Amino acid sequence: MSATAALNKIVQDWTPLSSKNRRSIHNYLNSSLPTAGPTVLVDLLPVEEQDDVFISKPAYPHPGYDSEQMYNIQIEHRQPIGLIDYIAFYFLRLLRNLFDYMTGYTEPQDKSEQIAIANGAERMTVEKWMARFIVLESVAGIPGSVAGCLRHLRSLRRFRRDMAWIETLHDEAYNEKMHLLTFLKIAKPTLLTRVSIYALQIVFAFFFTLVYFIYPNICHRFVGYLEEEAVKTYTRCIDDMELGLTPDLSNLQVPQIAIDYWNLSIDANFYVLIQYIRADEAKHREVNHTFANLETRGNDRNPFALHIEAANVPQPSKTLENHRGVGWEREDLIL
Repeated sequence: MSATAALNKIVQDWTPLSSKNRRSIHNYLNSSLPTAGPTVLVDLLPVEEQDDVFISKPAYPHPGYDSEQMYNIQIEHRQPIGLIDYIAFYFLRLLRNLFDYMTGYTEPQDKSEQIAIANGAERMTVEKWMARFIVLESVAGIPGSVAGCLRHLRSLRRFRRDMAWIETLHDEAYNEKMHLLTFLKIAKPTLLTRVSIYALQIVFAFFFTLVYFIYPNICHRFVGYLEEEAVKTYTRCIDDMELGLTPDLSNLQVPQIAIDYWNLSIDANFYVLIQYIRADEAKHREVNHTFANLETRGNDRNPFALHIEAANVPQPSKTLENHRGVGWEREDLIL
């Protein structure tokens, strides 16, 4: 049987995806596919580097997720409405295309194309995934810290409460940093990657600060779209592991820092870890799309910071309860 015929056979047997189908994909890839060369963006660590000196508990403990809600996270997209949304969306798309090129990533349009990509030179290796994760998370931690700092200064000079926005924004930045620290226990960026991240961070932090000071809503909408792309990336990674396209990735050991932060079981695998990280990104997606719908310069409270016991309509939460991936509209919130 030719390679094309074998691939078509796998696609035809796609639903339902049985363990037999997964094994057939795995065996086909291992026996027939060319081995992709290692990327120069990261170097994989043979063993986890121990860093157990002066360990403190997380300043922002993870809230934890219901397993069913976590595994049911979906790719969702908020359609742009108005000029501001379109500017944020298309600027994000431009950055996404540059990011894909930098990390050697090709976005599949369907499952058959995903398998076909794994059959060629653009196949996602462990090194490519780690490079993509590290670059992504090194930038994703900027918006929350910048926005939280600017809102803190605004609260001080106005002599008024911030209505709990600061804590959620700093929590988001802390969460993204924990993602980064987790991946850095698995791979280290090369000098080229470090220099690129330095330059990217300086430029992005400068412009994000400037725009947030002028018009915060467009920044939150931009981050909402950024998190949509993050959910897509981690969903692709999960699909690759479920299909057996990246067996080496599935077998990676979960670092101790991740076990402690997400309260994972000691025998948790990398698949479970990525499920948690994807859920985090989905939560950030919901939060920022919601913030973009609020009066950021007014007195709207942060609806994610306080659970209202007596509410007779669904309201946001710190967890995945009542999750809305495209954000909450202002008229649906008790503010």
